[in-house]
Amino acid sequence: MESFSKSLLVNVYQRIYTGHIMASSHTVLMRLVASAYSIAQKAGTIVRHVIAEGDLGIVEKTCATDLQTKADRLVQMSICSSLARKFPKLTIIGEEDLPPEDVDQELIEDGQWEEILKQPCPSQYTAIKEEDLVVWVDPLDGTKEYTEGLLDNVTVLIGIAYEGKAIAGVINQPYYNYQAGPDAVLGRTIWGVLGLGAFGFQLKEVPAGKHIITTTRSHNSQLVTDCVAAMNPDDVLRVGGAGNKIIQLIEGKASAYVFASPGCKKWDTCAPEVILHAVGGKLTDIHGNALQYNKEVKHMNSAGVLATLRNYDYYASRVPESVKNVLVP
Repeated sequence: MESFSKSLLVNVYQRIYTGHIMASSHTVLMRLVASAYSIAQKAGTIVRHVIAEGDLGIVEKTCATDLQTKADRLVQMSICSSLARKFPKLTIIGEEDLPPEDVDQELIEDGQWEEILKQPCPSQYTAIKEEDLVVWVDPLDGTKEYTEGLLDNVTVLIGIAYEGKAIAGVINQPYYNYQAGPDAVLGRTIWGVLGLGAFGFQLKEVPAGKHIITTTRSHNSQLVTDCVAAMNPDDVLRVGGAGNKIIQLIEGKASAYVFASPGCKKWDTCAPEVILHAVGGKLTDIHGNALQYNKEVKHMNSAGVLATLRNYDYYASRVPESVKNVLVP
């Protein structure tokens, strides 16, 4: 009996040791992405809960189209606090300018998505340290549409950058499937890492020869209109949210995202850019320059956004010089 107990004890210790080794063998990047996935899912739940309660707590920030809701505030607190607790050396930059305050424990998510931890980290990122990473957070992309009930426009964005480049991202769609009937499972989470791929959706392309442009719904201008017209589109989709527009590209609903305006910010584009680049697409400013995501960079994408899944050069070549002259990087 004694030898059986000893052998059982040894077995337990071996399992604990092996578990510790496995946990510590995961790279910082993959642990961060796995945590961001679970945190984004929690965020989606918060977004739905605020709508269900019926009080959006809407505040105008700079103008009538620049809004903040209770969901924006709660989700940013949830994401930033959850990440900071687990990864205290990260630089985290969120859209909302919120005063420091104690965060309700109910907002904290400390889980991680195990399926992501099973994936290999791309070799170029295995040695990354926590303090090398910058996380860009948009707690509610498409806030105006959220307040107007256009719920499929809404996303939660967590983008991860290294040496100024967007390398990993998570997008949660809180209301994915919301028009599929009362029994539909609401929400989905898309994630990607450069060099590994993007997951959580079915990649689809617009039929060959079709030019369908997706652009802003609530931030239109003459410059935006001129640039879209220059693409000679078969159709133009005017929707909210940068995350939503990139999802349209990867699911074959649009061929190019054209936004000739300085209204977009780094937290709008970091996560979506990764998902697009991971499946062979391209996102730049209107001049064709790559966007930079280091912590010192200005938040505004002042030279607009041009993104495609395929045929980037076709669309880039049609951007009018008059538009380029106005939008200075």
